[in-house]
Amino acid sequence: MRRREFITLLGGAAATWPLAVRAQQPAMPLIGFLHPASKAPYQDMLAAFSQGLKETGYVEGQNVTIEYRWAEGRYDRLPAMAVELIDRPVTVLLAGAFPAALAAKAGTSTIPIVFMSGVDPVEAGLVASLNQPGGNMTGMSLLMNGLVRKRLELLHELVPKAESIGLLVNPNNPRNESDETEMDSAGRVLGKQALIVRAGNENAIDTAFATLVQARVGAVVVTGDPLFTSRREQIVALATRHAIPAVYEWREFAAVGGLMSYGPSFADQYRQAAIYTGRILKGARPADLPVVQPTKFDLVINLKAAKALGLTVPMIMQMTADEVIE
Repeated sequence: MRRREFITLLGGAAATWPLAVRAQQPAMPLIGFLHPASKAPYQDMLAAFSQGLKETGYVEGQNVTIEYRWAEGRYDRLPAMAVELIDRPVTVLLAGAFPAALAAKAGTSTIPIVFMSGVDPVEAGLVASLNQPGGNMTGMSLLMNGLVRKRLELLHELVPKAESIGLLVNPNNPRNESDETEMDSAGRVLGKQALIVRAGNENAIDTAFATLVQARVGAVVVTGDPLFTSRREQIVALATRHAIPAVYEWREFAAVGGLMSYGPSFADQYRQAAIYTGRILKGARPADLPVVQPTKFDLVINLKAAKALGLTVPMIMQMTADEVIE
């Protein structure tokens, strides 16, 4: 072989080596992140999700990729978005709320799914049992069923003379039926008339509060729907403007001026979901990972908001609160 031909052959082979090496390297795992709301109001929760991934050894952009789909409050878009992520295909699919979990479940029975559910995942058909989920799904059960009664009791303690109390629900969220049933039942026990108002988009939220004002309700329970969480500043502003005492599911509402909240840590649920996601990336099977249930529920009271409403928070209530915002 002539020297020039040998050099040409050697150079051509060298040029192909990097391509061959890259072809042999495994691609980074891909997490699909499906959520019914919009991204901007969920920055703190996304930070908690990143923290959970780091705890299992994963950092976005370094050894894992995340592809996001935000439905912007349009729950009807979730099924198509789930299919988009499944067709990628993703390694693990994170469903950030019950409506997203339903869309994910309908889309695949093989790709692992980590859900966050505000309803009983067994009754909803997401898993076979809490301890042994079976199938391709596991995640966080936020145990919201049963807490509407507790929030109504808190309002009764703070505003005992309120005869009518509203419940704000999203008609597009399947969990609203159980919330409405619980509200009616708890209201009868306390001698309160329950007024159900529904809002499926941000404009409807304004209309719902106008209905509450017209009905002269004494207070309102706001459910933890993803749309409402993403529009928490709008909802808190409306409650303040119309002087309607309100109780919420998440601390994030009290942090932006809401009267009080009672529920588990929202951010910690995202961190826990990320830990499960990381464990699945390392080889764990969803069927073997028990559904995580919160063990602590925090009462957060905003005294500044109470003062603006002309309310005096009983000292015993302040003392039992997990956090009092001055």
